[in-house]
Amino acid sequence: MDTAGLLPLVIAVPLLGAAVLVAGGRRLPRIVTDALGCAFAAAPAALSLLVLARVAGGGTGPYAVEWVGGWHLVGGEGVGIVLVADPLGAGLAALVSVLVVAVLGYSWHYFEEPPRRHGGAFTALILLFQAGMCGFALTGDLFNAFVFFELMGVVAYALTGYRVEESRPLHGALSFGIVNSLGGYCMLLGITLLYARTGELGLAQIGRALDGHPPDGLVLAAFVLVTTGLLVKAAAVPFHFWLPDAHAVAPTPVCMLLSGVMVELGVYGVARVYWTVFSGPGGVPHPDLTRALLVIGTVTALLGSLMCWRQRHIKRLLAFSTVAHTGLFLTGVAVLSPEGVSGTALYVLGHAGVKAALFGCVGVLLDRYASVDEHELYGKAGELPVAGVLFTVGGLALSGLPPFGTGLGKALAEEAAGHAAGWLPALFVLVSAVTGGAVLRVALRVFAGAGHPPRAADDGPETTGEAEPETGGRLRRVPVPMLAVPAALLAGALAAGVLPGVAATAERAGRLFTDARGYRAAVLDGRPAAAPAAVAQHWPTTGILLGLLSTALAAALAAVAVWRPARTRATALTAPVRRLQSGHVGDYVAWLVVGMALLTALTATALR
Repeated sequence: MDTAGLLPLVIAVPLLGAAVLVAGGRRLPRIVTDALGCAFAAAPAALSLLVLARVAGGGTGPYAVEWVGGWHLVGGEGVGIVLVADPLGAGLAALVSVLVVAVLGYSWHYFEEPPRRHGGAFTALILLFQAGMCGFALTGDLFNAFVFFELMGVVAYALTGYRVEESRPLHGALSFGIVNSLGGYCMLLGITLLYARTGELGLAQIGRALDGHPPDGLVLAAFVLVTTGLLVKAAAVPFHFWLPDAHAVAPTPVCMLLSGVMVELGVYGVARVYWTVFSGPGGVPHPDLTRALLVIGTVTALLGSLMCWRQRHIKRLLAFSTVAHTGLFLTGVAVLSPEGVSGTALYVLGHAGVKAALFGCVGVLLDRYASVDEHELYGKAGELPVAGVLFTVGGLALSGLPPFGTGLGKALAEEAAGHAAGWLPALFVLVSAVTGGAVLRVALRVFAGAGHPPRAADDGPETTGEAEPETGGRLRRVPVPMLAVPAALLAGALAAGVLPGVAATAERAGRLFTDARGYRAAVLDGRPAAAPAAVAQHWPTTGILLGLLSTALAAALAAVAVWRPARTRATALTAPVRRLQSGHVGDYVAWLVVGMALLTALTATALR
């Protein structure tokens, strides 16, 4: 079978696995359902890595195109569903699948529940989640992107509210579901407008059809609607409010996927739809998109880092860190250059491993002490040295410490961003230092018992971290997978910065991703694009220095916070910002409308 023929299997195998577990999970021993889940998740991981190796190596061309069912184009028109893998799309599908395998390994016997009650339900939902995310990364059809968008959304709602007998998970899942469903409806309406204009649903077909006409109000409205749906999934400000609420109540393995890959898929979707559909003369001009993404990305990064620093609920702290890094990812994409895309791709790769590892360590705290409250856990986790070391290393990696993949991705992305605006590298340093410093502060207090015991009124938000263990009872001994998986994920994040082949593949992927003409020629005309020669990526000297600077600042902020706690006035100054996270879904919907209006205003000059 050729490379393209493997693409449907990447999506179909986890769907088949979910069906098998739903049908027979209650009749099988728990160890069998867990093993089957890992096997059905590992197969797409192997397939997607094989596809990535072939398209990145250039032996079969940089694109693998599969018209499902053999419904090829005739005369440039068609009704078939197309799957397209370039190095970036295939790499993202591989990242999703590998992380799912890691999450299922972490979750081995995680939930203590009667097999007759749930069987393999949790594992089946994870496999459905994997299929939706892989399909979104590989689809070349805008409507099917919406279908996969909704599939992963619906499954994510169910996973967030998995503990259906508790009220808090249901509330978090409800906010998550309503806001993301509205984003999905916006995306569907935008697709409808594009179909009305072009009569096409394929990304390449729509882009080629729009290039024959100047942009107008309908095209701008379609762009705003589709992009709004994707930015909701990316948890960009002001569409982000659902994310901390969902992370606070979702099971730890689910948080590893939400922050590790699902949010990043929203950023990928924005970049993919723009370059394939709206980057031509009939779409949105480059300066308008750059302005829009820079404004949204900067506000997202700053607000996310501020809210991250103010949290004492550790899962919320990590959730706001994800919001902050989403802002940096959007800023890297906003440059609209191959260098910005490749740097952001490396940043996403490193961030996925680091953030999933951090959530894995928090799961250990939750199931050992029935709390994720930084203040309540003060000094208690000194008996968990391995978890403490992993959590500290994760905080250093999150701050951009070389040679982790987060450090290399940050260095390349901020170098590309600096060519667009000289102040953007300072934004990367500041956000990395604050988010990494917040994690290091938790490590000092919880694992080392450093500083003075925090008082009840010390700079904490209204929500604390009391929660029931997810393992049915408090852990007396931490299972090996709950420490081995975070260690492996951090090792992977380190390898992303050390292995030269990873950076070279990302560099080539960025150049192919921004080549709209080559993408359309491969999909519509069957002409394989010439694979760009690999260029070895290097660590920029300035990037190394800025990475060390952000790490030093993170350590300094953590030390100051532990030994010289913030005063009441500082808490009062940030209280209005904290109150925006109200927990009321009606407020979140109102902010979604505000975000749409902002995006429209930032891109409206395209019509002048």
